[in-house]
Amino acid sequence: MKILNDPFLEWPFFDEKHRHFAMDLLAFVKTHQKSLEADGVEEKTAVRQLALLLGRGGWLRPLLPEWLGGPRPKVDTRTLCLTRDIIARYSGLADCTFAMQGLAAIPLVLFGTPEQQATYLPGLCDGNLIGAFCLSEAQAGSDVAALQTSAIREQDHYVLNGEKTWISNAGVAHCYIVFARTGEAPGAKGLSAFIVNADTAGFSVPENLTMVAPHVIGRVSFKDCKIPLSARLGGAGDGFKVAMSTLDIMRSTVGAAAVGFARRAMMETLIHTQNRQVFGQNLSAFQSTQMRLADMAIEVDSAALLVYRAAWTKDTLRDRITLEASMAKLQATEAAQRVIDSAVQLFGGLGVTAGSVTERLYREIRPLRIYEGASEIQKLIICAALLK
Repeated sequence: MKILNDPFLEWPFFDEKHRHFAMDLLAFVKTHQKSLEADGVEEKTAVRQLALLLGRGGWLRPLLPEWLGGPRPKVDTRTLCLTRDIIARYSGLADCTFAMQGLAAIPLVLFGTPEQQATYLPGLCDGNLIGAFCLSEAQAGSDVAALQTSAIREQDHYVLNGEKTWISNAGVAHCYIVFARTGEAPGAKGLSAFIVNADTAGFSVPENLTMVAPHVIGRVSFKDCKIPLSARLGGAGDGFKVAMSTLDIMRSTVGAAAVGFARRAMMETLIHTQNRQVFGQNLSAFQSTQMRLADMAIEVDSAALLVYRAAWTKDTLRDRITLEASMAKLQATEAAQRVIDSAVQLFGGLGVTAGSVTERLYREIRPLRIYEGASEIQKLIICAALLK
């Protein structure tokens, strides 16, 4: 596969540091392509290996601001989006590994005490610690205010009880960012965030789930887990704020991963249609193919424009970008699904052959339309912002 000349890097959303970063990362993923793909490696082992590979390469450092060892004065959303855009072209599991390190590190960057940051961030960013983000429950996915997991304060500790599900890195993570009801107020205002270590008494992973795409995911359970007050992240009742501030950064990067999947599908399809002979001519010579390829290209660029607009707005204009991030996540994931579906169609039987690039992409894109806010939830968020 030819790595793109990536003309989108010429867009005015980026500075020279972004362009150099992207080219260096492109060179890295090309050199380490087989390791990133992790073919034949058991998934939990692969996550550990991928976290170390990304950490040793320095590609997790952008999760930190400069004062904590990162490359820029503050966490740069454009850099995070570039990272996922590029890594996702090669490996959905490597992209997910990066994302989960981000979902664990960003809350610590934004709300952690100096002690919490010193304890966890170095390991998360060198890949020696694996992180997880525990928000969803069986009856509370999109509706965060419906969370039932509880944390009851008793003198110098909290007692945590409940269960989370669809938790990425369940059973492989060393530390979990957990959201629980502490009761300061009704609904979302009565939640707090905690750092829970995997070796905490009463913590368990009763089930790992099998997904359509390679992914370590499962249920985690808390039974009378004693959590010290020092493990609370932010103030009591700040859990919803911690979650939404984190997702405000990471939601744009979900869109970037979708763009990365779509770019790979587009490139593979361009190569295939120019080499596949049908009725005595290249598949790309047919007008119907050309129209489909044109639609794919438009989908990729329109998605990328919304993703990098959201990231640029976050980095340069204002701290909260709920509207822009929701637009980017919605459009990018839905567009990538259409692009990859077109790729499968143009590949024909090869497109649905197990182990082919297009078949892998088809499985990897589908979950992105659900996690970190399903497409329908993004539409509600967008409409709510418009009505204001």
